[in-house]
Amino acid sequence: MKKIKSIILAMVTVLNIADAQTTKKSQHQNPYTLVYGGAITENVPGKVNIHPVTYTLNGITIAANVYTPAGYTESKKYPVVVVAHPNGGIKEQTAGLYAQRLAEAGYITIAADAAYQGASGGEPRHTDKPEYRVEDIHGMADFITQYKGADANRLGVLGICGGGGYTIKAAQSDKRFKAVSTLSMFNSGEVRRNGFQNSQVNTIQERLKKASEARAQEIAGGEIIYAGVASITDEEIAKTKTDLYREGYEYYYRTHAHPNSTFLYTMSSLLDLMTWDATTNMDLINQPLLMIAGSKADTKYMTDEAFSKATNAKSKELFLLDGATHIQTYWKPEYVNQAVSKLTDFFNKTLTEQ
Repeated sequence: MKKIKSIILAMVTVLNIADAQTTKKSQHQNPYTLVYGGAITENVPGKVNIHPVTYTLNGITIAANVYTPAGYTESKKYPVVVVAHPNGGIKEQTAGLYAQRLAEAGYITIAADAAYQGASGGEPRHTDKPEYRVEDIHGMADFITQYKGADANRLGVLGICGGGGYTIKAAQSDKRFKAVSTLSMFNSGEVRRNGFQNSQVNTIQERLKKASEARAQEIAGGEIIYAGVASITDEEIAKTKTDLYREGYEYYYRTHAHPNSTFLYTMSSLLDLMTWDATTNMDLINQPLLMIAGSKADTKYMTDEAFSKATNAKSKELFLLDGATHIQTYWKPEYVNQAVSKLTDFFNKTLTEQ
């Protein structure tokens, strides 16, 4: 049995090394450092194009990519979709993939790095406070609705993973969003408070104490303390029991790695995260709501909870990607294609001309 396990581990290692080399090669070849399948490598007239932009949000420079549809012209009006990236993610990964695919369906889209993360400004780096992430979504709406050709009256939003949790919170108050969607929604506050699948309920007070001490150290000018994972070995990945984290490590550190992406966040962020919940006030969402999740995702319970609380949505649908885990919805073509098809149908119906 040990010999079989060793062989399996060796095979995983070889595959991960190959994937990492492929990712690095694609980054080198892609002028926009996009690390998803089918990514744009150059802007061609008449086709979907990418436009790196920056703008200021509350004094912080935000780095974003705007995607325009084939045949885009400033004189026409196009429906618009804001795409919020996962925890640890950036605009060059799955958020960019979905933004590009929706642009292929005729939408102007934007994917931005959260403040304090990725290529956006803000110190300390990797701060991950809910109020900032929600404000990032409002900020993307601010910028993209002023973009030439954008129809501010046909604005939708898609949030992926942690970005999904922050999206449903943003949409509770921001009625510029006429249609709301999530993919593999992750309730960051609930998980940071209770642990994944409620595995750390007994250590809440202990972790709050550590977060408080971390903030005190920051204020005193001491070293920033980080939570999360800075790097991981192939053996550690193979031993990770949950699909979310095992496949997440593979995605972020191997197959779709990017230097701006990290699993780290400031320990002091927990002071805000652990008292926050994405599903509080879900009854304020009165827009059409589409929530997509993998049927085999170990995070699906969070989508189920949020969906059940959306009692006042104009319409709502829970769409399952049969056989998909959480991370597979980020990149696996068969699941991405299904999700994009469903999202396109949803936005086509809900973002109608006024």
